[in-house]
Amino acid sequence: MIQVCGFDGACVAVLGLGRSGLSAARSLRAGGAEVWAWDDNADARERATAEGFTVRDLSAPGALDQVAMLVVSPGIPHLYPAPNPIIAAAWAAGVPVDNDIGLFFRSLATRDWDRFDSLPRVIAVTGSNGKSTTAALIAHVIGVSGRAVQLAGNIGRGVLDIDPPGDGAVVVLELSSYQTELARALTPDIAVLTNLSPDHLDRHGGQGGYFAAKRRLFAEGGPDRAIIGVDEDEGRFLANQMAESPADDRLIRISAAGKLAGPGWSVFARKGFLSEWRKGRQVASIDLRPIAALPGAHNHQNACAAYAAARCLGIAPKQIEAAFNGFRGLPHRSQLVAERDGVRFVNDSKATNAASAAMALAAFPRVRWICGGLEKQGGLAPIRPHLGHVAKAYVIGREAASFALHLRDVPHEVCTTMAVAVARASAEAQPGEVVLLAPAAASFDQYDNFEARGADFIAEVERAGRA
Repeated sequence: MIQVCGFDGACVAVLGLGRSGLSAARSLRAGGAEVWAWDDNADARERATAEGFTVRDLSAPGALDQVAMLVVSPGIPHLYPAPNPIIAAAWAAGVPVDNDIGLFFRSLATRDWDRFDSLPRVIAVTGSNGKSTTAALIAHVIGVSGRAVQLAGNIGRGVLDIDPPGDGAVVVLELSSYQTELARALTPDIAVLTNLSPDHLDRHGGQGGYFAAKRRLFAEGGPDRAIIGVDEDEGRFLANQMAESPADDRLIRISAAGKLAGPGWSVFARKGFLSEWRKGRQVASIDLRPIAALPGAHNHQNACAAYAAARCLGIAPKQIEAAFNGFRGLPHRSQLVAERDGVRFVNDSKATNAASAAMALAAFPRVRWICGGLEKQGGLAPIRPHLGHVAKAYVIGREAASFALHLRDVPHEVCTTMAVAVARASAEAQPGEVVLLAPAAASFDQYDNFEARGADFIAEVERAGRA
Protein backbone atom coordinates (compact mmCIF):
# COMPACT_ATOMS: atom_id res chain seq x y z
CA MET A 1 0.00 0.00 0.00
CA ILE A 2 1.09 3.56 -0.75
CA GLN A 3 0.33 5.69 2.32
CA VAL A 4 -1.11 9.08 1.36
CA CYS A 5 0.96 11.85 2.87
CA GLY A 6 0.06 15.41 3.79
CA PHE A 7 -3.23 14.80 5.60
CA ASP A 8 -2.15 13.52 9.03
CA GLY A 9 -4.88 14.58 11.46
CA ALA A 10 -6.99 16.17 8.71
CA CYS A 11 -10.46 15.15 7.56
CA VAL A 12 -10.66 13.92 3.95
CA ALA A 13 -13.94 12.98 2.28
CA VAL A 14 -14.10 10.15 -0.27
CA LEU A 15 -16.97 10.16 -2.77
CA GLY A 16 -17.57 6.84 -4.52
CA LEU A 17 -16.64 3.59 -2.78
CA GLY A 18 -15.75 1.26 -5.61
CA ARG A 19 -12.27 -0.18 -6.10
CA SER A 20 -10.41 3.12 -6.34
CA GLY A 21 -12.51 4.85 -3.67
CA LEU A 22 -12.03 2.22 -0.98
CA SER A 23 -8.36 1.95 -1.89
CA ALA A 24 -7.97 5.71 -1.47
CA ALA A 25 -9.80 5.59 1.85
CA ARG A 26 -7.48 2.87 3.18
CA SER A 27 -4.35 4.71 2.05
CA LEU A 28 -5.56 7.99 3.52
CA ARG A 29 -6.27 6.30 6.85
CA ALA A 30 -2.86 4.63 6.81
CA GLY A 31 -1.34 8.10 6.35
CA GLY A 32 -3.13 9.44 9.42
CA ALA A 33 -6.17 11.11 7.86
CA GLU A 34 -9.69 10.93 9.25
CA VAL A 35 -11.82 9.59 6.42
CA TRP A 36 -15.46 10.36 5.76
CA ALA A 37 -16.87 8.04 3.11
CA TRP A 38 -19.99 8.28 0.97
CA ASP A 39 -21.62 6.43 -1.92
CA ASP A 40 -25.20 6.57 -3.17
CA ASN A 41 -25.20 2.78 -3.19
CA ALA A 42 -26.22 1.27 0.16
CA ASP A 43 -24.17 -1.91 -0.35
CA ALA A 44 -21.04 0.18 -0.94
CA ARG A 45 -21.71 2.12 2.26
CA GLU A 46 -22.09 -1.14 4.18
CA ARG A 47 -18.72 -2.35 2.89
CA ALA A 48 -17.09 0.88 4.04
CA THR A 49 -18.75 0.62 7.46
CA ALA A 50 -17.49 -2.96 7.79
CA GLU A 51 -13.95 -1.67 7.27
CA GLY A 52 -14.39 0.86 10.05
CA PHE A 53 -14.83 4.03 7.97
CA THR A 54 -17.15 6.81 9.05
CA VAL A 55 -19.99 6.95 6.53
CA ARG A 56 -21.41 10.45 6.20
CA ASP A 57 -23.88 11.88 3.70
CA LEU A 58 -21.72 14.41 1.88
CA SER A 59 -24.79 15.98 0.27
CA ALA A 60 -26.13 17.17 3.61
CA PRO A 61 -25.87 20.93 4.32
CA GLY A 62 -22.51 21.80 5.87
CA ALA A 63 -21.14 18.28 5.34
CA LEU A 64 -17.93 19.63 3.80
CA ASP A 65 -17.29 22.38 6.33
CA GLN A 66 -14.48 20.49 8.09
CA VAL A 67 -13.10 18.70 5.04
CA ALA A 68 -9.55 19.39 3.81
CA MET A 69 -10.02 17.60 0.48
CA LEU A 70 -12.65 15.70 -1.49
CA VAL A 71 -11.38 12.57 -3.27
CA VAL A 72 -13.59 11.46 -6.16
CA SER A 73 -13.81 8.12 -7.93
CA PRO A 74 -13.23 8.29 -11.71
CA GLY A 75 -16.74 7.27 -12.73
CA ILE A 76 -18.31 10.37 -11.14
CA PRO A 77 -18.63 13.32 -13.56
CA HIS A 78 -17.24 16.56 -12.20
CA LEU A 79 -17.88 18.92 -15.12
CA TYR A 80 -19.70 17.37 -18.10
CA PRO A 81 -22.45 16.53 -18.83
CA ALA A 82 -23.19 18.16 -15.45
CA PRO A 83 -21.20 18.42 -12.21
CA ASN A 84 -22.09 15.99 -9.47
CA PRO A 85 -23.87 18.05 -6.77
CA ILE A 86 -21.36 17.10 -4.08
CA ILE A 87 -18.48 18.19 -6.30
CA ALA A 88 -20.28 21.46 -7.00
CA ALA A 89 -20.70 21.92 -3.24
CA ALA A 90 -16.96 21.38 -2.78
CA TRP A 91 -16.24 24.09 -5.34
CA ALA A 92 -18.56 26.46 -3.52
CA ALA A 93 -16.91 25.68 -0.18
CA GLY A 94 -13.39 26.03 -1.60
CA VAL A 95 -12.56 22.38 -0.88
CA PRO A 96 -9.91 21.01 -3.27
CA VAL A 97 -11.05 18.03 -5.37
CA ASP A 98 -8.63 15.24 -6.35
CA ASN A 99 -8.61 11.54 -7.22
CA ASP A 100 -6.51 8.51 -6.34
CA ILE A 101 -4.07 9.20 -9.20
CA GLY A 102 -3.27 12.63 -7.79
CA LEU A 103 -2.83 11.16 -4.32
CA PHE A 104 -0.51 8.52 -5.74
CA PHE A 105 1.84 10.97 -7.42
CA ARG A 106 2.00 13.29 -4.40
CA SER A 107 2.75 10.37 -2.05
CA LEU A 108 4.94 7.92 -4.00
CA ALA A 109 8.39 9.29 -3.19
CA THR A 110 9.50 8.79 0.43
CA ARG A 111 12.66 9.36 2.45
CA ASP A 112 13.61 5.73 1.74
CA TRP A 113 14.46 6.84 -1.78
CA ASP A 114 17.48 8.73 -0.43
CA ARG A 115 19.13 5.33 0.17
CA PHE A 116 18.51 3.96 -3.32
CA ASP A 117 21.27 3.68 -5.90
CA SER A 118 18.69 4.06 -8.66
CA LEU A 119 15.41 5.91 -8.17
CA PRO A 120 12.14 4.17 -9.03
CA ARG A 121 10.56 5.22 -12.33
CA VAL A 122 6.92 5.67 -13.30
CA ILE A 123 5.69 5.07 -16.85
CA ALA A 124 2.14 6.29 -17.50
CA VAL A 125 0.22 5.19 -20.60
CA THR A 126 -2.92 6.84 -21.95
CA GLY A 127 -4.75 6.98 -25.29
CA SER A 128 -8.06 5.98 -26.82
CA ASN A 129 -7.11 2.46 -27.92
CA GLY A 130 -4.38 0.02 -27.04
CA LYS A 131 -3.35 1.50 -23.72
CA SER A 132 -4.03 -1.71 -21.77
CA THR A 133 -2.03 -3.87 -24.17
CA THR A 134 0.74 -1.26 -24.32
CA ALA A 135 0.98 -0.98 -20.54
CA ALA A 136 0.96 -4.76 -20.11
CA LEU A 137 3.56 -5.19 -22.84
CA ILE A 138 5.84 -2.58 -21.25
CA ALA A 139 5.56 -4.32 -17.89
CA HIS A 140 6.25 -7.69 -19.52
CA VAL A 141 9.41 -6.43 -21.26
CA ILE A 142 10.68 -4.82 -18.05
CA GLY A 143 10.03 -7.98 -16.05
CA VAL A 144 11.80 -10.19 -18.60
CA SER A 145 14.77 -7.82 -18.47
CA GLY A 146 15.15 -8.62 -14.78
CA ARG A 147 13.89 -5.40 -13.21
CA ALA A 148 11.19 -5.25 -10.56
CA VAL A 149 7.95 -3.95 -12.06
CA GLN A 150 4.34 -3.42 -10.98
CA LEU A 151 1.35 -2.81 -13.27
CA ALA A 152 -1.52 -0.73 -11.94
CA GLY A 153 -4.12 1.96 -12.61
CA ASN A 154 -6.92 1.22 -15.03
CA ILE A 155 -5.50 -2.30 -15.35
CA GLY A 156 -4.42 -4.70 -12.64
CA ARG A 157 -4.23 -3.20 -9.15
CA GLY A 158 -5.37 0.20 -7.97
CA VAL A 159 -2.51 2.70 -7.91
CA LEU A 160 -2.56 3.04 -4.13
CA ASP A 161 -2.70 -0.75 -3.62
CA ILE A 162 0.77 -1.42 -5.03
CA ASP A 163 3.79 -2.03 -2.84
CA PRO A 164 6.17 0.90 -2.37
CA PRO A 165 8.68 0.46 -5.21
CA GLY A 166 12.24 -0.45 -4.28
CA ASP A 167 15.66 0.47 -5.63
CA GLY A 168 15.50 0.74 -9.43
CA ALA A 169 11.94 -0.59 -9.64
CA VAL A 170 9.42 0.54 -12.25
CA VAL A 171 5.70 1.25 -11.91
CA VAL A 172 3.66 1.07 -15.13
CA LEU A 173 0.28 2.80 -15.03
CA GLU A 174 -2.55 2.64 -17.52
CA LEU A 175 -4.56 5.86 -17.13
CA SER A 176 -7.93 6.68 -18.64
CA SER A 177 -9.12 10.17 -19.49
CA TYR A 178 -11.41 9.96 -16.46
CA GLN A 179 -8.30 9.61 -14.30
CA THR A 180 -6.04 12.16 -15.98
CA GLU A 181 -8.66 14.91 -16.24
CA LEU A 182 -8.90 15.47 -12.47
CA ALA A 183 -5.60 14.40 -10.89
CA ARG A 184 -3.94 17.40 -9.22
CA ALA A 185 -0.49 15.80 -9.54
CA LEU A 186 0.66 14.05 -12.72
CA THR A 187 4.41 13.56 -12.73
CA PRO A 188 5.43 10.37 -14.54
CA ASP A 189 9.03 9.95 -15.64
CA ILE A 190 7.86 8.62 -19.02
CA ALA A 191 4.45 9.50 -20.50
CA VAL A 192 2.90 7.65 -23.44
CA LEU A 193 0.01 8.63 -25.73
CA THR A 194 -0.89 5.74 -28.03
CA ASN A 195 -3.50 7.45 -30.22
CA LEU A 196 -6.67 9.51 -30.07
CA SER A 197 -10.11 8.83 -31.53
CA PRO A 198 -13.58 10.04 -30.45
CA ASP A 199 -14.69 8.43 -27.18
CA HIS A 200 -16.42 9.48 -23.95
CA LEU A 201 -17.46 12.71 -25.68
CA ASP A 202 -20.42 13.34 -23.38
CA ARG A 203 -18.15 13.09 -20.33
CA HIS A 204 -15.62 15.55 -21.72
CA GLY A 205 -17.88 18.00 -23.51
CA GLY A 206 -16.64 16.98 -26.96
CA GLN A 207 -13.45 15.93 -28.69
CA GLY A 208 -11.53 19.02 -27.55
CA GLY A 209 -12.27 18.30 -23.91
CA TYR A 210 -11.34 14.65 -24.39
CA PHE A 211 -7.98 15.60 -25.88
CA ALA A 212 -7.42 18.17 -23.12
CA ALA A 213 -7.89 15.42 -20.51
CA LYS A 214 -5.26 13.24 -22.22
CA ARG A 215 -2.91 16.18 -22.75
CA ARG A 216 -2.76 16.87 -19.00
CA LEU A 217 -0.51 13.83 -18.56
CA PHE A 218 2.17 15.68 -20.53
CA ALA A 219 1.44 19.28 -19.56
CA GLU A 220 1.00 19.14 -15.80
CA GLY A 221 4.32 17.69 -14.69
CA GLY A 222 6.57 17.61 -17.72
CA PRO A 223 7.83 14.01 -18.09
CA ASP A 224 11.51 13.34 -18.74
CA ARG A 225 10.48 11.45 -21.89
CA ALA A 226 7.34 11.79 -23.97
CA ILE A 227 6.30 8.98 -26.32
CA ILE A 228 3.54 10.20 -28.62
CA GLY A 229 1.59 8.51 -31.38
CA VAL A 230 1.51 10.88 -34.34
CA ASP A 231 -1.01 9.16 -36.60
CA GLU A 232 -3.68 11.77 -35.71
CA ASP A 233 -3.59 15.56 -35.73
CA GLU A 234 -3.88 15.75 -31.95
CA GLY A 235 -0.78 13.59 -31.53
CA ARG A 236 1.17 15.66 -34.05
CA PHE A 237 0.10 18.84 -32.26
CA LEU A 238 1.15 17.49 -28.86
CA ALA A 239 4.48 16.18 -30.17
CA ASN A 240 5.21 19.58 -31.66
CA GLN A 241 4.49 21.24 -28.33
CA MET A 242 6.75 18.87 -26.39
CA ALA A 243 9.85 19.23 -28.58
CA GLU A 244 12.24 22.18 -28.33
CA SER A 245 13.91 21.37 -31.64
CA PRO A 246 13.64 18.81 -34.49
CA ALA A 247 16.40 16.74 -32.87
CA ASP A 248 15.07 16.91 -29.29
CA ASP A 249 15.33 13.29 -28.14
CA ARG A 250 13.24 13.82 -25.03
CA LEU A 251 10.40 13.17 -27.49
CA ILE A 252 9.91 9.85 -29.27
CA ARG A 253 7.35 9.88 -32.06
CA ILE A 254 5.66 6.58 -32.87
CA SER A 255 3.54 5.52 -35.84
CA ALA A 256 1.90 2.51 -37.43
CA ALA A 257 0.98 4.48 -40.56
CA GLY A 258 4.37 4.71 -42.24
CA LYS A 259 7.96 5.86 -42.02
CA LEU A 260 8.76 8.89 -39.86
CA ALA A 261 11.40 11.34 -41.06
CA GLY A 262 13.60 13.92 -39.37
CA PRO A 263 16.66 14.01 -37.11
CA GLY A 264 14.78 13.16 -33.92
CA TRP A 265 14.03 9.85 -32.19
CA SER A 266 11.25 7.80 -33.78
CA VAL A 267 9.86 4.27 -33.72
CA PHE A 268 7.47 3.19 -36.44
CA ALA A 269 5.99 0.04 -37.93
CA ARG A 270 5.61 -0.54 -41.65
CA LYS A 271 4.63 -3.78 -43.40
CA GLY A 272 5.02 -5.69 -40.15
CA PHE A 273 8.52 -4.43 -39.30
CA LEU A 274 9.27 -2.16 -36.36
CA SER A 275 12.15 0.27 -36.92
CA GLU A 276 13.95 2.58 -34.53
CA TRP A 277 15.58 5.70 -36.00
CA ARG A 278 17.81 8.26 -34.27
CA LYS A 279 19.64 11.19 -35.80
CA GLY A 280 18.49 10.21 -39.27
CA ARG A 281 19.80 6.62 -39.07
CA GLN A 282 18.13 3.28 -38.40
CA VAL A 283 19.55 1.70 -35.26
CA ALA A 284 17.32 -1.39 -34.82
CA SER A 285 14.52 -3.41 -36.40
CA ILE A 286 12.11 -6.15 -35.27
CA ASP A 287 9.93 -8.40 -37.42
CA LEU A 288 6.53 -8.27 -35.67
CA ARG A 289 4.72 -10.57 -38.09
CA PRO A 290 5.43 -13.88 -36.29
CA ILE A 291 4.27 -12.56 -32.90
CA ALA A 292 0.83 -14.12 -32.48
CA ALA A 293 -0.20 -11.94 -29.54
CA LEU A 294 0.33 -8.72 -31.54
CA PRO A 295 -1.66 -9.06 -34.77
CA GLY A 296 -2.51 -6.11 -37.00
CA ALA A 297 -1.39 -2.52 -37.38
CA HIS A 298 -3.03 -1.43 -34.11
CA ASN A 299 -0.98 -3.93 -32.12
CA HIS A 300 2.11 -2.92 -34.07
CA GLN A 301 1.47 0.62 -32.84
CA ASN A 302 1.26 -0.75 -29.28
CA ALA A 303 4.56 -2.54 -29.87
CA CYS A 304 6.17 0.71 -31.04
CA ALA A 305 5.09 2.49 -27.85
CA ALA A 306 6.26 -0.36 -25.62
CA TYR A 307 9.56 -0.60 -27.48
CA ALA A 308 10.16 3.14 -27.07
CA ALA A 309 9.43 3.00 -23.34
CA ALA A 310 11.79 0.06 -22.86
CA ARG A 311 14.53 1.86 -24.79
CA CYS A 312 14.10 4.86 -22.46
CA LEU A 313 15.02 2.50 -19.63
CA GLY A 314 18.14 1.32 -21.46
CA ILE A 315 16.84 -2.12 -22.44
CA ALA A 316 18.57 -3.43 -25.57
CA PRO A 317 16.62 -4.08 -28.79
CA LYS A 318 17.43 -7.81 -28.78
CA GLN A 319 16.10 -8.12 -25.24
CA ILE A 320 12.92 -6.32 -26.24
CA GLU A 321 12.45 -8.57 -29.27
CA ALA A 322 12.84 -11.70 -27.16
CA ALA A 323 10.32 -10.37 -24.65
CA PHE A 324 7.83 -9.51 -27.41
CA ASN A 325 7.97 -13.11 -28.62
CA GLY A 326 7.08 -14.32 -25.14
CA PHE A 327 4.11 -11.97 -24.69
CA ARG A 328 0.80 -13.79 -24.41
CA GLY A 329 -1.55 -10.81 -24.77
CA LEU A 330 -4.48 -9.75 -22.63
CA PRO A 331 -7.95 -11.23 -22.32
CA HIS A 332 -10.62 -9.57 -24.49
CA ARG A 333 -8.03 -7.80 -26.68
CA SER A 334 -7.29 -9.62 -29.96
CA GLN A 335 -7.49 -12.82 -27.90
CA LEU A 336 -7.38 -16.04 -29.90
CA VAL A 337 -9.79 -18.31 -28.04
CA ALA A 338 -10.16 -21.25 -30.45
CA GLU A 339 -9.31 -22.56 -33.90
CA ARG A 340 -11.44 -25.22 -35.55
CA ASP A 341 -11.45 -26.53 -39.12
CA GLY A 342 -9.34 -23.62 -40.31
CA VAL A 343 -11.57 -20.99 -38.62
CA ARG A 344 -10.14 -18.78 -35.86
CA PHE A 345 -12.30 -17.27 -33.11
CA VAL A 346 -10.97 -13.97 -31.76
CA ASN A 347 -12.30 -12.10 -28.73
CA ASP A 348 -11.79 -8.32 -28.95
CA SER A 349 -14.62 -7.32 -26.62
CA LYS A 350 -12.52 -4.34 -25.51
CA ALA A 351 -13.14 -2.80 -28.96
CA THR A 352 -15.87 -0.62 -27.49
CA ASN A 353 -15.68 2.21 -30.04
CA ALA A 354 -15.62 2.43 -33.82
CA ALA A 355 -11.92 3.25 -34.08
CA SER A 356 -10.81 0.22 -32.07
CA ALA A 357 -13.21 -2.07 -33.96
CA ALA A 358 -11.84 -0.72 -37.25
CA MET A 359 -8.34 -1.69 -36.17
CA ALA A 360 -9.53 -5.17 -35.28
CA LEU A 361 -11.22 -5.63 -38.66
CA ALA A 362 -8.12 -4.39 -40.47
CA ALA A 363 -6.01 -7.09 -38.81
CA PHE A 364 -7.75 -9.96 -40.62
CA PRO A 365 -8.49 -10.39 -44.36
CA ARG A 366 -11.92 -12.06 -44.10
CA VAL A 367 -14.12 -11.72 -41.04
CA ARG A 368 -17.41 -12.99 -39.66
CA TRP A 369 -18.01 -9.90 -37.51
CA ILE A 370 -20.02 -9.95 -34.27
CA CYS A 371 -20.88 -6.35 -33.46
CA GLY A 372 -23.40 -4.15 -31.68
CA GLY A 373 -24.33 -2.99 -28.22
CA LEU A 374 -24.82 0.42 -26.66
CA GLU A 375 -23.91 2.89 -29.39
CA LYS A 376 -21.46 5.74 -28.73
CA GLN A 377 -21.37 9.17 -30.27
CA GLY A 378 -19.60 9.48 -33.60
CA GLY A 379 -21.19 6.59 -35.47
CA LEU A 380 -19.26 3.97 -37.45
CA ALA A 381 -17.37 6.24 -39.85
CA PRO A 382 -13.88 4.91 -38.90
CA ILE A 383 -15.00 1.37 -39.75
CA ARG A 384 -16.22 2.02 -43.29
CA PRO A 385 -12.79 1.71 -45.01
CA HIS A 386 -12.46 -1.80 -43.56
CA LEU A 387 -15.93 -3.19 -44.27
CA GLY A 388 -14.53 -4.96 -47.33
CA HIS A 389 -12.98 -7.43 -44.89
CA VAL A 390 -16.43 -8.41 -43.60
CA ALA A 391 -17.98 -11.54 -45.12
CA LYS A 392 -21.02 -11.00 -42.91
CA ALA A 393 -21.94 -9.12 -39.73
CA TYR A 394 -23.94 -10.64 -36.88
CA VAL A 395 -25.50 -7.88 -34.79
CA ILE A 396 -26.15 -8.22 -31.06
CA GLY A 397 -27.60 -5.88 -28.45
CA ARG A 398 -31.00 -4.68 -27.33
CA GLU A 399 -31.04 -2.18 -30.20
CA ALA A 400 -29.52 -4.56 -32.74
CA ALA A 401 -31.96 -3.58 -35.49
CA SER A 402 -31.07 0.12 -35.27
CA PHE A 403 -27.35 -0.68 -35.11
CA ALA A 404 -27.72 -2.81 -38.24
CA LEU A 405 -28.96 0.21 -40.18
CA HIS A 406 -25.40 1.60 -40.05
CA LEU A 407 -24.14 -1.44 -41.99
CA ARG A 408 -26.02 -0.48 -45.15
CA ASP A 409 -25.13 -2.95 -47.92
CA VAL A 410 -22.82 -5.14 -45.79
CA PRO A 411 -24.35 -8.64 -45.51
CA HIS A 412 -25.71 -8.87 -41.99
CA GLU A 413 -28.12 -10.65 -39.69
CA VAL A 414 -29.85 -9.27 -36.59
CA CYS A 415 -29.12 -11.85 -33.91
CA THR A 416 -29.67 -9.80 -30.70
CA THR A 417 -27.98 -12.35 -28.40
CA MET A 418 -24.42 -13.62 -28.29
CA ALA A 419 -25.63 -17.22 -28.38
CA VAL A 420 -27.41 -16.76 -31.69
CA ALA A 421 -24.58 -14.68 -33.20
CA VAL A 422 -21.86 -17.21 -32.38
CA ALA A 423 -23.97 -20.15 -33.50
CA ARG A 424 -24.79 -18.54 -36.84
CA ALA A 425 -21.21 -17.30 -37.47
CA SER A 426 -19.77 -20.71 -36.55
CA ALA A 427 -22.13 -22.51 -38.90
CA GLU A 428 -21.39 -20.21 -41.84
CA ALA A 429 -17.63 -19.56 -41.42
CA GLN A 430 -15.30 -20.99 -44.07
CA PRO A 431 -11.67 -22.13 -43.65
CA GLY A 432 -9.34 -19.13 -43.49
CA GLU A 433 -11.98 -16.84 -42.00
CA VAL A 434 -12.04 -15.30 -38.52
CA VAL A 435 -15.09 -15.10 -36.28
CA LEU A 436 -14.36 -11.80 -34.58
CA LEU A 437 -16.10 -10.18 -31.63
CA ALA A 438 -15.29 -6.48 -32.02
CA PRO A 439 -18.52 -4.78 -30.99
CA ALA A 440 -17.78 -1.09 -31.77
CA ALA A 441 -20.12 -0.32 -28.87
CA ALA A 442 -20.32 -0.37 -25.10
CA SER A 443 -21.59 -3.49 -23.35
CA PHE A 444 -23.94 -2.01 -20.77
CA ASP A 445 -27.17 -2.74 -22.63
CA GLN A 446 -26.68 -6.48 -22.00
CA TYR A 447 -23.61 -6.94 -19.76
CA ASP A 448 -22.04 -5.40 -16.67
CA ASN A 449 -18.80 -4.71 -18.56
CA PHE A 450 -16.78 -5.68 -21.63
CA GLU A 451 -15.14 -8.52 -19.68
CA ALA A 452 -18.52 -10.18 -19.10
CA ARG A 453 -19.34 -9.78 -22.79
CA GLY A 454 -16.03 -11.36 -23.80
CA ALA A 455 -16.53 -14.22 -21.35
CA ASP A 456 -19.95 -14.88 -22.86
CA PHE A 457 -18.39 -15.00 -26.33
CA ILE A 458 -15.80 -17.52 -25.16
CA ALA A 459 -18.48 -19.67 -23.51
CA GLU A 460 -20.59 -19.67 -26.67
CA VAL A 461 -17.57 -20.54 -28.83
CA GLU A 462 -16.89 -23.49 -26.55
CA ARG A 463 -20.56 -24.51 -26.75
CA ALA A 464 -20.52 -24.31 -30.53
CA GLY A 465 -17.43 -26.54 -30.58
CA ARG A 466 -19.29 -29.22 -28.64
CA ALA A 467 -22.35 -29.13 -30.89
